[in-house]
Amino acid sequence: MILKNFIVFEGIDGAGTSTQIEMLKKRQDSNKFFFTAEPTDSETGKFLRRMLKGDVELDARTSAFLFAADRNEHLYGSGGTNCGVVNQAENGKIVVSDRYLFSSLTYQSVTCGNELPRRLNESFPLPQILFFFDIDPEISLKRVLGRGETEIYEKLDFQKATAERYRAVIKEYEEMNTGMEIVRLDAARSIEETASVIEKFLGNLL
Repeated sequence: MILKNFIVFEGIDGAGTSTQIEMLKKRQDSNKFFFTAEPTDSETGKFLRRMLKGDVELDARTSAFLFAADRNEHLYGSGGTNCGVVNQAENGKIVVSDRYLFSSLTYQSVTCGNELPRRLNESFPLPQILFFFDIDPEISLKRVLGRGETEIYEKLDFQKATAERYRAVIKEYEEMNTGMEIVRLDAARSIEETASVIEKFLGNLL
């Protein structure tokens, strides 16, 4: 199922998804948007952020279940300011999310295999548009290290494996003909060039 008015930005850490969302927030018509991210700011999401920082150690399968639970709250709940995506989209807001189920199909599959993440996420709706920020892991990691604070997944070997898995996941969805529009972006290009491509697709929704 496709959820209309729902847009997702995906890419490995340092690909530039957050930067583009911050640019959208500065638009004069930003009131037409609902900006959100995963993990959410619900209690489950806060726990996951602690895990990503390395404060909590979990079995990879446990984290896969928790990410799916947080995603369900993201879509249907009211436990945080960035929850309730379905309600916002159905009421006419353009929902822009930094990460969604494609992150789980990528990151969790690297750590615990493909089957569990697929099973946990198969019932969630797909976005109307998926922007995939494709970038060389060495470039993205330099950006991450420049921020001065890293998470448990932000290591070059893992980033390389993740980048390959991301590309495979996106290709699978391109071949499924789900009705979801997939836009591949060269995230090594300038911020302005990337924003220009995104703007062309957003213009059809506004």
